[in-house]
Amino acid sequence: MKNLIKVILLLLIYPNTLFAGQELVIDTGNTTWVIISSILVMIMTPGLAFFYSGMVSNKNVVSTIMHSYLKLCSISIIWVLWGYSLSFGDSLNGIIGNLKYIGFQDVINTVASGTDIPHSVFALFQGMFAVITVAIITGSFAERVRLAPMLIFSAIWITFVYAPVAHWVWGGGWIHTMMNPLDFAGGAVVHINSAIAGLVAAIYLGKRVECTYTIKAHNIPLTILGACLLWFGWFGFNAGSALSSGQLAGLALLNTNLAAAAGALGWFVIEAYRHKQTSAIGIISGSIAGLVAITPAAGYITPIAAIVTGFLSGLICYWAVTILKPKLGYDDSLDAFGIHGIGGLWGAIATGLFATIQVNESGANGLFYGETKLFFAQIFSSLIVILYSAIMTFVILKILRSCMNIRVSIDEEKEGLDKSLHGERGYSINN
Repeated sequence: MKNLIKVILLLLIYPNTLFAGQELVIDTGNTTWVIISSILVMIMTPGLAFFYSGMVSNKNVVSTIMHSYLKLCSISIIWVLWGYSLSFGDSLNGIIGNLKYIGFQDVINTVASGTDIPHSVFALFQGMFAVITVAIITGSFAERVRLAPMLIFSAIWITFVYAPVAHWVWGGGWIHTMMNPLDFAGGAVVHINSAIAGLVAAIYLGKRVECTYTIKAHNIPLTILGACLLWFGWFGFNAGSALSSGQLAGLALLNTNLAAAAGALGWFVIEAYRHKQTSAIGIISGSIAGLVAITPAAGYITPIAAIVTGFLSGLICYWAVTILKPKLGYDDSLDAFGIHGIGGLWGAIATGLFATIQVNESGANGLFYGETKLFFAQIFSSLIVILYSAIMTFVILKILRSCMNIRVSIDEEKEGLDKSLHGERGYSINN
């Protein structure tokens, strides 16, 4: 009788446990680590806001920051309402998740599948990934778009682009089932996906009135601060993806730091060789390139391979930003495509080259360890994400443009978005 009363009380207090079909067994150490990692990934979005805002002109600093900040607000809510369910709900023919978790139904007071952490913690951690992915896109069309249309674009994009891709790769969808590529923390899902969307938007919306193909940062210390926050937050981004505080998280943490350092040095070396001087913007861009490249590989490769991956990312992304962009003539305002797109693609390929089961439990070796299957899976899965993101982003923008003005007017752009759209200034010295 006493046990029956306990069961009844348990169901009254935690009704979701009846339907989840899982025993609520939580590892507090792993839970604490993923909570901390969620906070670290959240910090990346304001870090990105500082990173981007320092590189625009001083008349657009507030507008640029607000793009990231408001996406943190809006995507956080959308993720709970339907984004998480579409990404990680039970698969519908491998295409999209069902609405099992809509409004976080059956998320509270359950354990995330395959883990020993609360489902709500896992869902929050993944939600911060969705936020930063949409925020990255901002860098490609900074200084020329209205805020409200871009918030609408973000809501649609997270629903019809990010959620399906996340499901395909991480949620048991068809890419995972058919190819089983390795994407430890979001090389394709986050970086390639967002960068392609940004590139399409930059081309579709057209160049800025004062387009120059080089960044003329108005506040380099602000950009450096943003880069430091990104590096700091990236430890949670990558090591948190282990979903535990064990050996795998330690490997990812180590590789993340090594790749960032090597990426900065790679950019430093090539810039010094070509121009006989080095720039602060270049060095921190190299570190971000290294962080992007190591993201899909963080838990799958050795530390030496992480150094090689990071160093080469500095060289490759330098080429994309300083040579490829001016040659092709697209106005990627803050080099989101050059860093996240090219760096993310290189990271996916590097995973296919350097992955080894000697240091991870992925069950797959890369090309340099005698196997070809993973290498081709990395390439084909990346190409699929590129095509899908490009097509869907174009369709979304075309529909939105038929309904509203996405770009600011020429006069508003010349005046600066801070004053024309917000009635504010980033700096009020000498009023």
